[in-house]
Amino acid sequence: MAGSAIKPTPLLKDELDIVIPTIRNLDFLEMWRPFFEQYHLIIVQDGDPSKTIKVPDGFDYELYNRNDINRILGPKASCISFKDSACRCFGYMVSKKKYIYTIDDDCFVAKNPSGEQINALEQHIKNLLSPSTPYFFNTLYDPYREGADFVRGYPFSLREGATTAVSHGLWLNIPDYDAPTQLVKPLERNKRYVDAVLTVPKGTLFPMCGMNLAFNRELIGPAMYFGLMGDGQPIGRYDDMWAGWSYATTWDGELRLACPTSGTAKQATLSSISRRSTGGSTGRKT
Repeated sequence: MAGSAIKPTPLLKDELDIVIPTIRNLDFLEMWRPFFEQYHLIIVQDGDPSKTIKVPDGFDYELYNRNDINRILGPKASCISFKDSACRCFGYMVSKKKYIYTIDDDCFVAKNPSGEQINALEQHIKNLLSPSTPYFFNTLYDPYREGADFVRGYPFSLREGATTAVSHGLWLNIPDYDAPTQLVKPLERNKRYVDAVLTVPKGTLFPMCGMNLAFNRELIGPAMYFGLMGDGQPIGRYDDMWAGWSYATTWDGELRLACPTSGTAKQATLSSISRRSTGGSTGRKT
């Protein structure tokens, strides 16, 4: 039609799936519509499979509940956590795309100090498509970013970098504290916006969070399996960290960490989001 605006094709449109674990209607997607609408969503419904999950119109998605998981995996269905956000691993399994971005349903679009909305997904993609520098720290953070470069003394033999397998983001508002820390700091909120991207050094462990995370499924898909948590399991809230430790100890490539305001691993900050205390998706408590 004359006058209708043609939306530009986003990066990796046909090579990336967005995986969302949830126990509630996905009204939060309206805020993310400008950034998510052209991508395919894989929604993994946790909890009561008889409950109807409503998804806003206009999104391309497939939705799986526990009955679907049991039907597809049969006796092996117990490998997918129940009543825990680790159920998102089923989405990783059924995806046929090269890249995965996963986010929780209590994550919202953050704004930079100028009031502009942050496209966390776009920054994650840029992280995954850029090399990392795991073997030698660059004091200008990301040397591949426009306006930056390698500093004096950085070995020329290492400047090609390593393939980035994971982009891990952080977030504003609700900090990802452990239970004891949350008890003594119940009102603490993270309001500091950081515009930086950095690489997690080779051989360094880190506490990975699964709610604002992107990775190359073809490179490290199996390593991103979140440990069994939730219903019937003795401990909880270590599912995503287990995957992070597995990844860090088995992958020869590297990861970028995108810090504050809901970031990405191996690059810091630009992939930021804002998290609200809504009880979390699939059993996350804050």
